[in-house]
Amino acid sequence: QVQLVESGGGLVQAGESLRLSCVASGRTFSTYAMGWFRQAPGKEREFVAGITWLRGTTSYPNSVKGRFTISRDYTKNTVYLQMNSLKPEDTAVYYCAVQLRSGVAYDYWGQGTQVTVSS
Repeated sequence: QVQLVESGGGLVQAGESLRLSCVASGRTFSTYAMGWFRQAPGKEREFVAGITWLRGTTSYPNSVKGRFTISRDYTKNTVYLQMNSLKPEDTAVYYCAVQLRSGVAYDYWGQGTQVTVSS
């Protein structure tokens, strides 16, 4: 089992920045990758960033590329999501997740943290 706890959400104005953190505990040694997703009211969950745990290879959808940066810290079992130039359409609950093997669904999820961007 892997437990994930997100933090860092809040209310900001358009153009401002936030950094989300996600601390992993439990059987983290088997992690292949970690990712951030978001879900806005009435919308499907959306992938926003991913990073492979060993190599640090990152991936982003076009909607956030150039504005969001994912990173990880081995020593703290923590993954971060730096979000710059935030837009009202970035408003959502943000979740981090763990993927144990390449090519399969994410296995463990955090409880989410709310990000609200006002115009």
